[in-house]
Amino acid sequence: MPTTVRDVTHDLLRRNGVTVLFGNPGSNELPFLAGLPREVRYVLGLHEGVVIGMADGYAQASGRVGVANLHAASGTGNAMGALTNAAVSRTPLLVIAGQQVRDTVGQEVMLASTDAGLLTRPLTGFSAEPLSPGDVPRTIAQALHETRVARSGPAYVSVPYDDWDRPAPPGSAHLLDRVVRDATHVDPAVAADLTRRLRAAERPLLVLGPELDGRIGYDPLMALAEHLGATVHVAPSPHRLPFPNRHRLFGGVLPAGVRSVAAALAGHDLVLVLGAPVFRYHQHEPGELLPEGTTLVQVTDSASAAARAPMGEAVVADPAAVVESLLDLLGVDVPATLAADASDRWTPCDAPASAHDALHPAEVFATLRETQPADTSYVVESTSTNADFWAQMDLRHPGSYFFPASGGLGFGLPAAVGVALARPDRPVVAVVGDGSANYGITALWSAAQLGVPVTFVILRNGSYGALRWFAGLLGTPDVPGLDVPGIDFVPLAEGYGVPAVHVKDRSALAHELSRTPEGPRLLQVDTSLTTPEPASQDVG
Repeated sequence: MPTTVRDVTHDLLRRNGVTVLFGNPGSNELPFLAGLPREVRYVLGLHEGVVIGMADGYAQASGRVGVANLHAASGTGNAMGALTNAAVSRTPLLVIAGQQVRDTVGQEVMLASTDAGLLTRPLTGFSAEPLSPGDVPRTIAQALHETRVARSGPAYVSVPYDDWDRPAPPGSAHLLDRVVRDATHVDPAVAADLTRRLRAAERPLLVLGPELDGRIGYDPLMALAEHLGATVHVAPSPHRLPFPNRHRLFGGVLPAGVRSVAAALAGHDLVLVLGAPVFRYHQHEPGELLPEGTTLVQVTDSASAAARAPMGEAVVADPAAVVESLLDLLGVDVPATLAADASDRWTPCDAPASAHDALHPAEVFATLRETQPADTSYVVESTSTNADFWAQMDLRHPGSYFFPASGGLGFGLPAAVGVALARPDRPVVAVVGDGSANYGITALWSAAQLGVPVTFVILRNGSYGALRWFAGLLGTPDVPGLDVPGIDFVPLAEGYGVPAVHVKDRSALAHELSRTPEGPRLLQVDTSLTTPEPASQDVG
């Protein structure tokens, strides 16, 4: 039986399936890490933002809770940018942070975190500092269940470091034996009403969101779309891909502006949004939210997303379960076929020719498509090349696309490490811009230490390309700070222990990519400057 608060907590993590702990320790965290069970693998990150990025990628790709250990207020502060991504994606992520000795916190001694329970709000759905040592295990158990079952986003628990050696609280065995299940249930009346409306619609449209990826296969979604004869869009600003992007009914990612979305919905009498907020706009385009004659119904398991939507009706339910109910009520059989078959008739467009001394980004993506296995997971953080990515890529499997959900930079490199740890059965490629790469560059060291076979492709154009596009959009072409020239990622990567090469033409790129990596590798590719704008019109 466990004898200390630490023993109970370690057992609690183990019984909840935690086998990997991501961290960057400080003095306050050492008592928690002592005696860590052998079944739990400790993954060290050299910066707290990288720690959260790895845990975020791991949790999303595995479907399990990602657990991170951070250092008090300063370490948590370093991780806040990365937490914005996990908050928007509602990643099941538990952060356990160290705190000074309980009796000294009120004195604000060195490394004390005052009001620790408020520190990460509103980025965490649950955050607390237990009021007594005996309540530490129960609080951590609550945090685990809140983030995993309630899907409230990341959870944060601050623990004074002298609590860990205190005696285990009475009743610990009950806490360890508890099981919290999510019993998925769809109101039959709601499902019947949606079915009736879909049957009556003359031109229905499906808008799918990232909540579906990893929770339901592509085949049921394709079967629903084909039965309805409905065009399928992906909701704006997606961080996951819930539908094969080469299916004949795929209409592309919706643009991220009010006026542009309304134009895309025009002519459809019923728009069914499954697993997405309504909507995550980006560029400011004032206009009517919905075209005349269009009814919108949103299905999401986020009560907050349903409550804050400015238009349409909303149903709070598991969108994957709703899809299954609709298929049953519509009498649709889901064929036992692979989503890969849906793309066989697609012919990719030609990639633009290379610029002088630089590849066009479309050439890079075309080469990735031609050389990488069909089930490759892509972690993408190169905003200015979005149009070319969607124009060239052929993604046929769930879990093929990961993007920073809030747009917070520094996700790409560490998340790719986390995805690779979670899914060692699938190749992982990180496509990251040179501006973005600097935010999480120390993830290369973790990749080297772990030996994960991730291919890091750095698109180097010496600029914050997306900002250049926005500068034109906002009429501010003369702003400073948009260029980042002179960074050579080859020696940087090699210094962290990752083999690297500067690729200067497409044939050399194809040669490097055709080799199966045995560990991490980095390819630096000089690319011409492009903008994300065309992706807002058509990515299919």
